[in-house]
Amino acid sequence: MHIVRNALVAFIVATITACAWLAPMDTPAMEKIDAGLKRALISFATARALNAVISVAQGTEASIQPLGFGVTLTPGQMLRPIHELIEQFSNLMLAASVVFGVQKVLISIGSYWPLSFALTVAALGWAACCFYQRPPPALLSRLLVIFLMLRFAIPVMTLGTDALWHKYLAADYAVSQDSISSTSGQVDKLSPSISEVSESQGLLEKMKGWLSKNADVKAHFANLKAAAEQAAEHIVKLIVIFVLQTLVIPLLLLWALYGVARRAFEWPGQIPTGAVKA
Repeated sequence: MHIVRNALVAFIVATITACAWLAPMDTPAMEKIDAGLKRALISFATARALNAVISVAQGTEASIQPLGFGVTLTPGQMLRPIHELIEQFSNLMLAASVVFGVQKVLISIGSYWPLSFALTVAALGWAACCFYQRPPPALLSRLLVIFLMLRFAIPVMTLGTDALWHKYLAADYAVSQDSISSTSGQVDKLSPSISEVSESQGLLEKMKGWLSKNADVKAHFANLKAAAEQAAEHIVKLIVIFVLQTLVIPLLLLWALYGVARRAFEWPGQIPTGAVKA
């Protein structure tokens, strides 16, 4: 039994040491982060373009004088809720881009050689205690868990999050992103242009022009609102996807990794932190 245990400990320590120095997960994790950053920037650019088009339409005013009395219409104000939603979405995409950038920096810090050296020393010390069948000091176990998290948590979290993203979120992202991209061009085409009525026209011509223009503006903004509301559903889906990818799933994976690391390197019978001796 002791031989099997020692062999398992030696294998675990050798694997940890080799991964700390050879960094087999760092490059794939960096690639996944770059792909996520690219998606966030594409969504950010699309949101800003759609926001700009809707802002122009929202500020459209129709100055009409059907019978000599000035009337100013602002039909674009019906787009205000959609405009605010897109503004919040673009801010979230910017925040997601920052999160991906922070993850890259953390991987670079974790791959720095002093951390790998400290992890190797802690792992060898922990293994030596196991070989001599002595409980490792509590401080040594805590340091080993901390060094493991600093060295491997972000790469493992990134690869795990990307795997879940491809399995459950990638298809919805593609559909929603294509939808808001097409909506941006559609809204641009639907944005109405208001022409002025010539003062030289007669009363009948002015009335005909006013009625025609009023109906045209109303139809344009009805179509514009319908297109924007259709995009709102996909924007909400993208918000959910990026919140899951950059916040919820990573935090859950970090919590799970920390729990596994603590359980894996606790000596049988060792008193957990915070426990009270009988």
